[in-house]
Amino acid sequence: MQALLSMIRKEFQQLRQDRKMIPAMIVGPVMQLIVLGFAANLDVNHIPMVLVDQDRTPASRALVERFTGSGYFDLVGSEETAQTIEPWLVEGRAQIAVVIGHGYGEDIAAGRPPKVQAIADGTDSNSSGLGLGYVSQIVSGEGAELVSSKRPLLEKAIGKPVGQLELVPRVWYNPDLRSRWFYVPAVLAMVLMLVTMILPSMAVVKEKEIGTLEQLIVTPLRPWQIILGKLTPFVCVGMFDLCLITGLVTGLFKVPLRGSFLLLVGLTFLFLMTTLGLGLLVSSLVRTQQQAMGFCVYVLMVPMIYLSGLIFPIENMPHGFQIASRVIPVRYYANILRGIFLKGSGLDVLWPDALALLIIGTTVLTLASLRFRKSLD
Repeated sequence: MQALLSMIRKEFQQLRQDRKMIPAMIVGPVMQLIVLGFAANLDVNHIPMVLVDQDRTPASRALVERFTGSGYFDLVGSEETAQTIEPWLVEGRAQIAVVIGHGYGEDIAAGRPPKVQAIADGTDSNSSGLGLGYVSQIVSGEGAELVSSKRPLLEKAIGKPVGQLELVPRVWYNPDLRSRWFYVPAVLAMVLMLVTMILPSMAVVKEKEIGTLEQLIVTPLRPWQIILGKLTPFVCVGMFDLCLITGLVTGLFKVPLRGSFLLLVGLTFLFLMTTLGLGLLVSSLVRTQQQAMGFCVYVLMVPMIYLSGLIFPIENMPHGFQIASRVIPVRYYANILRGIFLKGSGLDVLWPDALALLIIGTTVLTLASLRFRKSLD
């Protein structure tokens, strides 16, 4: 135990003396969280809208006021006919065009369903889809109010009460449907991969390059003591980053932490078993720090992010990729993060993801240790 503690102390001193490593482990994750936290936002507001009001009645003006007062749209211009709106979309001055045709007010007065056309710039499919959804919501709301206002006249005409069906939607866990609440906790997984997979692999390979790893081999230290001694500082740094980023996520981005923080720490340790094992495995396969970084980023990190469900829904992937995602540890850790942060889930709910992380982490760390020990021998 004394030899192991000496090895751990040596690794901490080596980290402290490396002036490039400390900023990469602490300042880098904070900057990554802040940049991605503000940039990874799919919520669309203040969509530039061009209007074609061919009716010009109080009813059409009421609909326009509903658009401008919603906060989703900014009225940037108007045209007389629908044929003249194309330059607005082509030049990017507007993203949505709303056309209110002739007879809109007359249709409302007569009880006929009025028609409103929306034309969207489809080059940005996400923003256009959300914009069209907002248009549909506003038009439906206006129509519902008109029906409600004419309901007494209709009941008087037919001589009996008119039934009304009302849909009252309710969203749990993220009532405002903020995409930042979905993405920001997942940024924590990417930060931990950076700190506990890429940096450890580069640190071990660096010792290969300068020859200090060979000096460790001739010491009385056993291989498992060398492995544990090298990984322990990065576990501590990973846990420190977990606390730091959790504070930023809840304080700066106002993402609620509804579950147990101690449970989050415990399940994060299972995730670190996988990332540290992968970093150790990479260090035993490559010879230079550039190779270690390239292997970790392009062979491991990027595919894991794509197949984990952090960005693209796993359900929309081809069946083969869905099967491949079952061995991606980030998939299970993302479920844990969102479950603890947003749903307040406990171990009784998250145990399948925890078990998957335990199996994957134990397997990877065992293979990496055997490979690293063989290279030491």
